Formats: sequence, structure tokens, C-alpha cells
Amino acid sequence: MKIKLPIIALTLMFVACNKPTGEVTGLHTNDAFVEAQPYGMVFIKRGSFMMGPNDQSAISANRDKSVNVSVDAFWMDETEITNDKYKQFVYWVRDSIALRSLVIAGKDEFRMKTKNETDEAAPEVARLNWNTKNLWSSKDAEVKEILQALYYDDNSALGFKKQIDPGKLRYKYEWINYDQAALPRNKYNVNTGAYPANAMARVDTSYIEDGIIVNKTIERKLVSRKDLVSTRIVNVYPDTIMWLRDFQYSYNDPKMRMYFSHPGFANYPVVGVTWEQAQAFCQWRTQLFNSSHALGGQDYRLPTAAEWEYAARGGRKMALYPWGGNYVRDKKGCYLANFKPMRGSYTDDEGATTMKVAKFAPNDFGLYDMAGNVAEWTSSAWNESSNTLVSDMNPSFQYNAKNSDPDVLKRKVIKGGSWKDIAYYLQCGVRTYEYQNESRPYIGFRCVRSYNGE
Repeated sequence: MKIKLPIIALTLMFVACNKPTGEVTGLHTNDAFVEAQPYGMVFIKRGSFMMGPNDQSAISANRDKSVNVSVDAFWMDETEITNDKYKQFVYWVRDSIALRSLVIAGKDEFRMKTKNETDEAAPEVARLNWNTKNLWSSKDAEVKEILQALYYDDNSALGFKKQIDPGKLRYKYEWINYDQAALPRNKYNVNTGAYPANAMARVDTSYIEDGIIVNKTIERKLVSRKDLVSTRIVNVYPDTIMWLRDFQYSYNDPKMRMYFSHPGFANYPVVGVTWEQAQAFCQWRTQLFNSSHALGGQDYRLPTAAEWEYAARGGRKMALYPWGGNYVRDKKGCYLANFKPMRGSYTDDEGATTMKVAKFAPNDFGLYDMAGNVAEWTSSAWNESSNTLVSDMNPSFQYNAKNSDPDVLKRKVIKGGSWKDIAYYLQCGVRTYEYQNESRPYIGFRCVRSYNGE
């Protein structure tokens, strides 16, 4: 029996919340409503700083000038997203696809029903019963046959036990293209309650054709808000082969085989994740939060390059590195981050490639690994001279590249430097880029959320 796998939009994640304490600067505890501190996040108070490089570039070129800017308050993950946290996303995708397949096949025990339900939703949109026990160890022959569609066709040929095919773990998410709504030709007329007759929206759409994800850019007439919505389908499993692809003539097979899957690496930063996969993770985390809180809240998202740099400086306006000094060693001669001290000497800082998160001391905001370990995705688009273009209030050079755009427009800013970078790239003001659809064994990410208040 050939099973067609559904694509599911999902939710979950980090639901534990605590009231911020008096130690968190900038919160008004006497207000009628105080926003609860998101689990695992640190409050970054609003402020101003000099954004941009403090030192000459590694290639003796300094195209970006330093500018004084202000940034609103926000929450930021205290560490990079770890393998363990990202696995929650992967497992949720896996289980939701499995449950949806079973519901579509008519297995009603996997369908959630309300007490007085009279009009059942179609299987494709029905609520799933997440309380089902032992889904993957079910003895039901029909259930096992349906779930078989998620596994490799022939595991025995590789000498492995039966394994799920990560290429089938796909997640569908949507977003509103506010950049299209902001175009002068698309200005909404509040007097007529309609968009102009010539209003057009350029958006992305995504679908499955012959088992392959197809991403396209379309242009459609803008009549209502739903015409501004883009859709993306991504495979959520990290790219593990990049350990070999990016470092040839180097024996990285153990990392390729076990880095994401083995519990020994649970608290290491997830790598091999594209910018688009990181975006999907943020959307999924947002859905969970909103489904668990009646009032909802600001979206989880990738930080802008300015937010990231402001947070890395830890309140020190001209800090060269997140720890505030001008050197990469402390008074005892110990390195302060995980990077490449000199040619071939990767282990001098106690790490070879990636290390567990929070192995080094945090900066003054309480954030770990804002320099070294892995570089981090931001939401900002890359432009060599963007500091001369952006606003001085919450600066961000944004371009939501469409699928049809050339690669040069799909470059996103990465910050912080990594285990394979020299010290220059660890500086708070230094930035470089990577293409949004590429994954690397030295790039991870962390999330932020805008703060509702001052």
C-alpha cells in the first residue's frame, strides 16, 4: 500500500515561564501586567551603542562605518539552540506526520474529538490525538504498515536497523509579506476599504510534486490580506553530510554520523541548519507559545544584526569582544572563547570543533557564547555598506528574498565567529554572510522576542 505523506504545520516548545525577578533590569514590576520571562531567555534592556567595526578588517578594508544607534528591549536565548532543543522540533514533525497519516487512513483513535462533537472536520485538518501511547511500538499490523511509509525502503541493505527517512520530515509554514503591503502601489485606501486596482503582491508558494519540494515565486492580484501570504515547505532535519563536504581531506566521519543523533552531543549547538530551517523553527516555537497563552505574544524570530551586536556587547558601547576586553586571553593566559587561536591549534582553547554551550563565562547581559563556538544566523540581509543605509532607531537592512531572486540577494548576515575562525571574526562589530539556503558545520542560531513594554 503506497501512502501519501501529508505536510503538517506544527507547534511545541519551551513552555515553562517564570516571572522576571528584580535582578532583571528594566522591568516595571509594579505595572498591572508584567510580561513573563520566556523560558531560557535573557532580558536585554533598551539602549544605544556604536554599531559597526571597532578595528581594521582582516583584509585591510573597512567599507562599513560605525554609527550610533538605539535598540528597543527584547528577550534573547541565553545560549545557542542546542541539538536537544532542535530535536524537539524534528520529533514533533515526525510524530505529526505519522498521526496525520493514520487519521487520513481512517484510524479514528488517533483523532482528537471534543465531548459534544457533531460535525467532524475532514481528516486533513482534524485535530490530532497527541495523547496516543506507544505510537512507534504499536502491534497493530495496519498501523505498522501505514507508518512504514516514513522509513527507508530498504534498511537491511545498509546493515542498519529500521530507520526513518529524514528526507520525509517536512514542515510547512507561512508568513505575511509586509514588504509587499508597504509598496506605494499597494497602499490600502482606508476611505474605500480596498487596495488599488493595480495592486499586485509578489509572494512565494511551495508544494510537493512527484515527491520533491517545489518552491516558486508568483505574482497575484492583491485583493485581501491573504494575498500577502507566502508559503514555504522545508525539510527540517539538519544536513549532516556537510561535515565531509566542507572539510575535505579531513576525517570528520564520526561527527557526520553521530553529532546530531547521539545524546552525547545533546547540549552542543545545532549546526547544519539553513537560515530557512531556522526561520521554520522560530515559527513553530511561536505557534506553541500562542497556543499555550490566551493573550499570545510577540513572535520568536532571528535577531537583527543590530540586536545581535548590541546584545553581544553586553552594555559596553565600545567593547571589542563580548567579555569587554581587547584580548582573547584572561590574566592567567586562558582563552575566553572557542575559536582557532593559530594554524592547526584548534584544541588550545579546550575544544577542537564545537563545544557544549555555556562552557565559557557569559557577558554582562548573561548571554553565553556570543563569540566563538558557532557563528549565528541573523534576520538581516547582507550589504557591505548597510550601516550607511539603515535607520538609527532599531536599524535593520531587510530583504525577504524570493525563490526567483538571484543568489546574491539571498545572503544573510552571520555574527560571532566560530570554532574554525580566527579571533578577528569574534569581534562584536564584525559580520560576514552566508546564503540562506546553505548549511555549515560552524553556523547555528538563537532566537529573540521583542519585549512588550519599555
